[in-house]
Amino acid sequence: MRKKIVSLAAVGALALGLAACGSNDDKSGSSSGTGTLTVGASAVPHAQILNYIKDNLAAKEGLKLEVKVFDDYALQNPALDEGSINANFFQHKPYLDKYNQENGKNLVPVTPVHLEPLGLYSKKTKAIADIKDGATVSFPNDATNGGRALKLLADNGLITLKDGVGINATEKDVADNPKHLKFKALDAEQLPRTLDDVDLSVINGNYALQADLKAKDALVLEKAEGNPYANILVVKKGHENDENVQKLKKLLNSSEVKQYITDTYQGSVLAAF
Repeated sequence: MRKKIVSLAAVGALALGLAACGSNDDKSGSSSGTGTLTVGASAVPHAQILNYIKDNLAAKEGLKLEVKVFDDYALQNPALDEGSINANFFQHKPYLDKYNQENGKNLVPVTPVHLEPLGLYSKKTKAIADIKDGATVSFPNDATNGGRALKLLADNGLITLKDGVGINATEKDVADNPKHLKFKALDAEQLPRTLDDVDLSVINGNYALQADLKAKDALVLEKAEGNPYANILVVKKGHENDENVQKLKKLLNSSEVKQYITDTYQGSVLAAF
């Protein structure tokens, strides 16, 4: 009897081992054209765009799509790298480049999809000209979006940045601050909640949308022309040309998705293709 129990246990362990191997193969296959393509995404607008594709377009392309929403966008690249998702859709290329450099990873962009223009919002000021001396400005504390926010302020004459700093600017790179603005760097998702406590806030487009802030509400809005911050579909290197990835790329860059973005977001999200 003991021998039978041991034997059954061994069979069970072997079955689990085979199932685990099968799971890894399925993940690989779902990228290559069989099974389901699992894509990590931030809730707004990324998952909304993907779910529009899933509900309206994917079947015609023979694509089985699963959308996995991440509340913390910083978890998405690690999830892609370790294989729990096949692709992700939440970031722009400067963020991806910095992640790869700092973590020794090799995640690659597949295609640009949309731009979420940064906007300068306020509950206390209706125009740039009315910004008071010593006003407090909250802005994103991550390196790429922080520099992007300071550039938006510089492009609209509120500060001057040192020559050559570009998108890598930090508060230390502010060369001239004629209105003596005070800066408050915070996690990007917290910024809409600061509008009652600060004079101004530079807010990422997706978080502005979640807080029901419209593009027309912004004092100034980031320009789309020549903007390097288009949000991109990303996969692990070597999977760019997998069949399912290419099917999703085609749909993300389709006229139907462009119209969906235009109709749904009314300028708060702009198609980048």
